[in-house]
This record gives sequence, structure tokens and C-alpha cells, in this order.
Amino acid sequence: MAHEFRNETDRQRYALYVDGELVSVLDHRENADAVAFPHTYTVPAHRGHGYAAELVEYAVADVETRTDKRIVPMCWFVGKWFDEHPEKASLLSRTAAD
Repeated sequence: MAHEFRNETDRQRYALYVDGELVSVLDHRENADAVAFPHTYTVPAHRGHGYAAELVEYAVADVETRTDKRIVPMCWFVGKWFDEHPEKASLLSRTAAD
């Protein structure tokens, strides 16, 4: 199964496609200082395979390597991901992105 991650900036989301089919999305909002992740969604038929966690990991890595912005985990799932990855805590911010 081929996994393709995309930052679909025109839709303000990261997306994960498996074999060409959209399976999970992570919305993002950016301002000058931060990137907020307000919502994560996985297509119901594809839940339980860890796709959302893979997508969050990709998005966090993208923000970390592409910018010097901090991440605001507004979505409970993203907050849980950071709880499970304390080594990434330095990327967190409490200031919401516009």
C-alpha cells in the first residue's frame, strides 16, 4: 500500500492518501508565529489503522523542518499525540494561530 502525504495549502490541510484514496486529513491555520492544528479526521472505513497518527507525525516534522513556528494543538488527537511524544514538546505553543 502506497502512502502519500501532502500539504494541501490551498485547503489549509495536510492529507494522507493510501493507494490514491484520501484516508485522513489534518487541518492547519498559520500566522506569523504559530501553526494551529484544529481538527483531525479519518474516513470511518479507514479508522483503526494509525493513519491519523502517521499524518500528525508527518505534519509536525514538516512544520519543524520548514519553519521556525510553534504548534498549537487545538485538536484533542494532536494533543494526545504530543503527550505520547514528549521529545517534541519544544515545538509547542500556547498562542493560537489566526
